[in-house]
Amino acid sequence: MAGLTTGLYWLTIRFSDEFPIPYVQQLVLAAEKSEAERAREFVQQNLNAMAIKLGEMQAQLTRLDAVGERLSGMAGLKPQEYRLAQTPGLGGASATMMPPQNLTLLDFGEKLAEVSQGVEGRTDALGVLEAQLFDQAVRSKLIPTMMPVSAPFKASGYGQRVDPFTGQWAMHEGIDFLAEIGAPIIAAAGGVVAFAGFHPQYGYMVDIDHGNDLVTRYAHCSKLLVKEGDVIRRGRKIAETGSTGRSTGPHLHFEVRFKGGAQDPTRFLEASNTISPVAAARAAANALAQAR
Repeated sequence: MAGLTTGLYWLTIRFSDEFPIPYVQQLVLAAEKSEAERAREFVQQNLNAMAIKLGEMQAQLTRLDAVGERLSGMAGLKPQEYRLAQTPGLGGASATMMPPQNLTLLDFGEKLAEVSQGVEGRTDALGVLEAQLFDQAVRSKLIPTMMPVSAPFKASGYGQRVDPFTGQWAMHEGIDFLAEIGAPIIAAAGGVVAFAGFHPQYGYMVDIDHGNDLVTRYAHCSKLLVKEGDVIRRGRKIAETGSTGRSTGPHLHFEVRFKGGAQDPTRFLEASNTISPVAAARAAANALAQAR
């Protein structure tokens, strides 16, 4: 019986085309159809997984474009100089020794996962860089790098000079800007007004505390526009120039003090003439480091 069954099965497969047996054909077709269905489902599952991964990568690329635009703005780059969203040009001669080969489904999946992982790593790195640049930008607004008055030149700089009242050598702890009475005085950086009133030598003056033991002073004013405790943003008008106190004529006496000691304001103001906000923040930080 076993030999007969085996022989019958062999004859059925061998001569199925010449002597078709409907039942056997149905079994073969059903098996082929089932195998094709399983293969189709396998491919579809892989395509669905890759489509999800592709959607995640597209979202990450959109985020990278936004971060790149913000970083280029912080760095002072023009939009045409930094085109993150533009596809880079690729080319080169094809290899002649090795024939081209198609990617398998497994190869394609591995390459897609590798690219996705690389995009995630670069996104995290750009996020850290953006946070650092933002921190520098915030710090730069708390460091006096903006000119306190629109004046053509300085009447007297920081350092030793002949005192105009005594005729003796004396330390001049700030910069004198020549300006007509009533010219607007603006805050060189953001902070809190620590003093606003009259001083016997400085006349009407304003002290602004910028944090980290850094204070700016605006002296010999004719009119004060702020009071103690006011929160001042960078560039706000705080007073008007005058000639009050120990003064020989209308001007603004501007000081930068760190931990109570006078510093050369020029080192801070020159940072406003740098190329980019990031460079300005770096120059201002260097000036503060020298003060320390």
